[in-house]
Amino acid sequence: MPTHPRQPTRSPEIKPTPLPPTAPESILVPPPPIVPPYLPFPHLPTLALDEANNGIGIAQRLSRERNLQARILWVDGTANIDKVNSVEKINALVRQVKSAGFTTIVFDAKPIIGQTLYPSQYAPKLTEWVRPWKTQTLPLEFDPLQEMATQTKALGIELIVNLNAFSEGHREFPGQGPGDKNPEWQTILYVPSLKVRPEAEGSPTYPLHDQPNVRPTASDCLALFTEITRIKPPADALLAVLDAEGKVIALVTAPAVGTLIAKVPTGGAILLAQSIAAKQYLQTYALPGTRLVLENTPAFVPLGERPERQVPLMTNPHSPAVRERLLKMITEILTHYPVDGIAFDDRLRYASLNADFSPEARAQFEAYVGKSVRFPDDIFRYEVTFPTLEQRVIPGILYDAWLTFRALTLRNFVAEVMRTVRRLRADVAVGTYVGSWYPDYPDIGANWGANDLSAGFRFLNDSYRQTGWAGMVDFVITGCYYNYASLAEAAEAGVSIGLSVEAAGQFSNRAVNDQTVVYAGIQLDRFKGKPEMVKRVLQAAGATTQGIMVFDLSHDMEMFWSVFAEAFQKPTLPPHRSPGFLSELRALRAADKAVGKPEPPVILYRGASGTGF
Repeated sequence: MPTHPRQPTRSPEIKPTPLPPTAPESILVPPPPIVPPYLPFPHLPTLALDEANNGIGIAQRLSRERNLQARILWVDGTANIDKVNSVEKINALVRQVKSAGFTTIVFDAKPIIGQTLYPSQYAPKLTEWVRPWKTQTLPLEFDPLQEMATQTKALGIELIVNLNAFSEGHREFPGQGPGDKNPEWQTILYVPSLKVRPEAEGSPTYPLHDQPNVRPTASDCLALFTEITRIKPPADALLAVLDAEGKVIALVTAPAVGTLIAKVPTGGAILLAQSIAAKQYLQTYALPGTRLVLENTPAFVPLGERPERQVPLMTNPHSPAVRERLLKMITEILTHYPVDGIAFDDRLRYASLNADFSPEARAQFEAYVGKSVRFPDDIFRYEVTFPTLEQRVIPGILYDAWLTFRALTLRNFVAEVMRTVRRLRADVAVGTYVGSWYPDYPDIGANWGANDLSAGFRFLNDSYRQTGWAGMVDFVITGCYYNYASLAEAAEAGVSIGLSVEAAGQFSNRAVNDQTVVYAGIQLDRFKGKPEMVKRVLQAAGATTQGIMVFDLSHDMEMFWSVFAEAFQKPTLPPHRSPGFLSELRALRAADKAVGKPEPPVILYRGASGTGF
């Protein structure tokens, strides 16, 4: 049989992709439309506002069409004791609130300290609040919540009771809060347990406080300072000067501290020893020329043992005892007082990213992920640089799961609250107050946004997104606590436009995404002596959300009553109190989603961390 020579292999012919038609050298694009600003208070000074983005959403449209707007005055529980400690004072206050046009009072009945302003079965009553500049007292037999409920009912003002959910003590009043007396309630912190030693293996170690530039409460612990002016050592203290590599340059006594500034090299630090044992350790093992190194192991301590970390004594959200007690307090209030609502301020959260690492949290997390966990390394570990003590969080393989788990824990507590309230009184509104800077919240677990929020944050994955609680509550208040009213004002001042009430309110409205109504909070003490500026921030807050919360009565309110009376001269109703409003809002939102109506993008501004906390 004849054979045929093998044909050479040919590559398939690749046809070039046709180029698009040549574009003209210049094209005409119409400019974006100029949208006139919506001014909720047309009788106040006008303001250049970003209506193209302020007007987004069904809640915005409905509340504007129906002239609905919340006007809330916050009454802090401790700062205002001398304004609510008698029948006459409450009567005068409520009448003043009514004449100024407010629709709602939020009365802080369980402040940070955990004591209550009303007689409770579950907490001691607060009778005195002592500050260096003022002492306020509340008679033991007087119940301001009962009187507040009576007076607000008589004048048609909504009364919402605020509870600091997971706070049961105050750093400046040690031992006085329920959390001090019940340490098992306290949140457990994961902290790096630090020890120093000479670099030779096997050398003796000595405990080192993990926070730089802080004098520890335990005097037998070494402290480290990188900011020399903050040392202020006791007269008998001993100090070791370190270079940037941790090598001891000199040992000096406290009287010589004034000479240390010249001795500390760039990147160096100073070790402070106060106790006899700590001083003996430095004298023995930290001689000049010795290089010290750091040992770092995980430690789990109650927050009460680390009071320098934050003001509120935060409790453990995973503790059944803590949660059940809060639900009993809600039941107590709704059973005995004719109030219109329950609110939780910004203590409905975890203490920090490194809380809670209690045994309850570990067991519940392992049940959540369905396996045993290397605790805390699978979540995160601290890497600490010596001698600066700079701490870095190194995420573990379950870090994202941990963030979602914590947010889910708080979301489920909100669900417990809603069930409790609806079972007792279906007419009672439930809301939450939060800071407006949403990127802070993965660290503290409170996902106050919508469970379908889509925005450009790494933590906002499909699982985390579902922990949003906005759709469960009747309203969300966000602290839009900035000095500038509008984007334009911030830009004119040369700062980020995100540092404005308008930007914060605008983002808050989008984050809640029509799952409930949102009200922008303003902070009065930023505008002392500037009543005209308050008028401008009211315009911005009212234009970007469905209502306004004013914080706080104690912030020189006397100079602003006339401003609010001018702004709020036209009576209105809070949207969450308008019959059927929330049901209609949610039904319209669901209809839009069902037909796949596209959503406008969420604008991410550069705000300030901690805003509204």
